[in-house]
Amino acid sequence: KPATNCTPSSPARNWWRWPAPRAVTAPAPGPVPDRHTLIGKGQPSGCPFSMINHPQHHRKGAEHNRSAQKFGKKLFDLYFFIGIVAMALLAALVIFTVIARYCFSLSWKQLAEFNTTLFAFTTFWGMGINVIKDEHVMIDIIYDGVKPARKRWLAIVNYLIVLAVDLVFTYQGFKYVGVAGKQISQGMEIPMMYMYGIMPVCGIICAICVVIKIITLYKADISFFAPKNKALTKEDA
Repeated sequence: KPATNCTPSSPARNWWRWPAPRAVTAPAPGPVPDRHTLIGKGQPSGCPFSMINHPQHHRKGAEHNRSAQKFGKKLFDLYFFIGIVAMALLAALVIFTVIARYCFSLSWKQLAEFNTTLFAFTTFWGMGINVIKDEHVMIDIIYDGVKPARKRWLAIVNYLIVLAVDLVFTYQGFKYVGVAGKQISQGMEIPMMYMYGIMPVCGIICAICVVIKIITLYKADISFFAPKNKALTKEDA
């Protein structure tokens, strides 16, 4: 049996003569030697121990995590910005429609249908934003009474249920688009698939946000689950 790459250099025929490993005392605290130092001390370059605590690998991992976080933040900022633009446009068009109708007796069926479609878009587009920012309406009286260690798994189960409901919603949205998507709208006179397609598309985006939220909850520190709503006492009043 030939000698492995992590055994001291010796003839292959003498591999069984090496004594059993002895207990090694912990070295004095000091800088961690890099790969080249270990190789210079006789550590083979192919041995896996030469990769332990390598500073370069830790730096690369940290840089990769920071790059992923920056990319995710930019992607969410774009997602959030589209929702803000849609809300601002909806508010401006509604104000314009009201003034045109009651002050000048003017109305357009295309504009009325577009406002309805834009309202539906802002409603479904905001589902994922509310998941990421914890802006959904919730009753957390029982949730705040649970120990922080159990809150993590309770929150994960909660979002798994949300994910299941969202996937059903997305599936039914695709089915509805397939049935009614070929009809022509009365106002803008476009295929209804462009209007009903908002539901499955926003459902997919919301599902991605829920998965990201579950991963965030799983990796979050225990302090993240500290009670957020503290009951007021007489001293506070």
